Amino acid sequence: MTGRRNAGTGLGSGTSNAARGAVTAEFAVALPAVLALLAMLLAGAAAGATQLRIEEGARAGARALARGEDPARVERTVRTLAGGTAAATVAAEGGWYSITVTDRVGGPLGSSIPWILTARATTRSEAPAAAATGGLTDGRGNR
Repeated sequence: MTGRRNAGTGLGSGTSNAARGAVTAEFAVALPAVLALLAMLLAGAAAGATQLRIEEGARAGARALARGEDPARVERTVRTLAGGTAAATVAAEGGWYSITVTDRVGGPLGSSIPWILTARATTRSEAPAAAATGGLTDGRGNR
């Protein structure tokens, strides 16, 4: 009688083992997809944080250039805000300064994928000597 009662409910029969095996197989198929999605979300978050850092570094560098600070000091300011791996390029043209900051996305996926982000800021010089010479100055009007 016991076997008959369990056979009707599926308990104690071969179908429950097959059902458990199906759930295990579905889980084994779904787990890599979920992990890949999680990794992509984390990489996107790392890219967003990196972009915010380099944009802030570019803005601060442009403000420093507008005040007439030394380009080496501007680069130190950018690296402080954007991170030690960030690279800054300064260009001057007719009293306008442009600074471009680039950096790679960090994290485990960032190191395996060559994902380089860029931020650029442009400003007009506030120092009258720098605007007249059209070049970079050291903060005292010297080129």
